[in-house]
Amino acid sequence: MDNKCNTVMLYSSQSPIVTEILYRDGICFSKKEYVLKKYQESAPIFMAAYDFFVSEAEKYVPKPEGAEYPYWAFKDLYSLESSGDSSVLQLSVPVDEAIFFDMYDFNKILRLQYIGENDEDEIKFQKMLKDYGMRHESDIILTNFYPDLKRQVQNSWKRLFRHHEKIKAGDTESIGSVQVGLWQIKKDWLVVNFI
Repeated sequence: MDNKCNTVMLYSSQSPIVTEILYRDGICFSKKEYVLKKYQESAPIFMAAYDFFVSEAEKYVPKPEGAEYPYWAFKDLYSLESSGDSSVLQLSVPVDEAIFFDMYDFNKILRLQYIGENDEDEIKFQKMLKDYGMRHESDIILTNFYPDLKRQVQNSWKRLFRHHEKIKAGDTESIGSVQVGLWQIKKDWLVVNFI
């Protein structure tokens, strides 16, 4: 984090259409329809994770008009996954426009899993599922058979944002990898476009 300018350097992999809109309009927003199109048959899993993120992330950084879903960015280039035709953007983003979290916690949400308060809590939850005879933790979210467990898992996802203020202040101790949600990408933030 650049505390003098109150910005953070981030990397984001974006499709050609995003970079085209960014250069043309100076700003771009992610839409739900783009996510549905991108993930197709896997969309229900991503929609559950993204819808949760949107509902909770607005409490940390208000969603501007025109934004529906976030863009993902990373503090470290090595955490970034890039597809064949995408561009890697290096961005200097105002800290107050970034929603910070641990990538490993978000991966648990994408797998529709419980986020424990700590390792012991997660082990205890896994033991409980084993006692229930459950083989796939994702069944809790994807079916209607476990309403109490579903509520418990979805409530645990709020822990995704437990490190937001700490990371925002520049403290990444005990964070696996810093991931960031951005409601928009602005051309003004663009430092470098690696093609």
